Amino acid sequence: MVSDAVSAQAAKARRPGHDAAYPRYVAGKLGGALVSLLAVLVTGFFLFRMIPGDPVKTMTGGRPISAAQLAEYRKEFGLDLPLWEQFTDYCGKALTGDLGTSYQFRTPVIDKITEALPNTLLLTGTAFVLYTALGMFLGTRSAWRHGRLGDRLNTGLALTLYSVPSFWLGLLLIIVFGVGLGPVPGLFPTGGMESGGKEGFSYVIDVAHHLVLPVLTLVAVEYGQTLLVTRSALLDEMGSDYLTTARAKGLRDDLVRRRHAVPNALLPTVTLVFVNLGRTVAGVILVETVFSWPGLGGLFYQALSVPDLPLVQGLFLFFASAVIVMNTLADLLYPLLDPRVGR
Repeated sequence: MVSDAVSAQAAKARRPGHDAAYPRYVAGKLGGALVSLLAVLVTGFFLFRMIPGDPVKTMTGGRPISAAQLAEYRKEFGLDLPLWEQFTDYCGKALTGDLGTSYQFRTPVIDKITEALPNTLLLTGTAFVLYTALGMFLGTRSAWRHGRLGDRLNTGLALTLYSVPSFWLGLLLIIVFGVGLGPVPGLFPTGGMESGGKEGFSYVIDVAHHLVLPVLTLVAVEYGQTLLVTRSALLDEMGSDYLTTARAKGLRDDLVRRRHAVPNALLPTVTLVFVNLGRTVAGVILVETVFSWPGLGGLFYQALSVPDLPLVQGLFLFFASAVIVMNTLADLLYPLLDPRVGR
């Protein structure tokens, strides 16, 4: 009984949640995330003020406007204040969740983000699920059959597509499958999220039809990274003694892979999945712009063209925050997957 109690206490002490080093590990990661967010806040403010052009003159559409009217516009948007005063005002409001008012839409920036976010999540969320599942499946198969023809073809195609610019591939798909090429007719819409005038199930089918090409672009470009990371991590585990022992016990190769090798090779893949999840929230600017998808990426491109400083700064902060939060969650999950991390 005494030995059982001692064993139980020892096991409890080995858990990350009860390890004295784990709270320090969590505090360090949270502190690092906070510093990163503050750095993003400062960088976003000064970076986009280096964009050439006068936002007020751009908003007038080139129409003749008096100096008094220009001064009134600048006063309305706080552009007449000294730069340091604009910065302190921006930081104070941002820390309370107020990202300012868009110059061109005359609405709160947070409202524009909330409006466009579901469209981005639909597009990049669908692509994220598909390319993560495809990359992990093909990466596992390639590692287990490394050196064979299938492995060489998989890794070669993954490297090729991963190096292709997403906007170039999107334009190519629009030409071939949207507009049509030679005898091949256009099968899918070339842009937008819906055709309009449809309701119920017809509306769902219409949106799904518009999703095909942008989702295909994202999957083709992004799955290769997951495949390569999964393959590399699994190859590092292939020569481990515990796999040799599992095979010696008579376990089939697929059971050895699924039950032993893959779980122990998850750490690098988990990091990549969380980073990609943060990018999913942020959206993919180039793809959304090419396909005229009404999401955060398209909104960011539209704001840059003005430049709509509050909207650009708000989106930049939102994008960076999503990546930082997901990276931090991955770091906090590490000790739960491998107790050696965080000690």
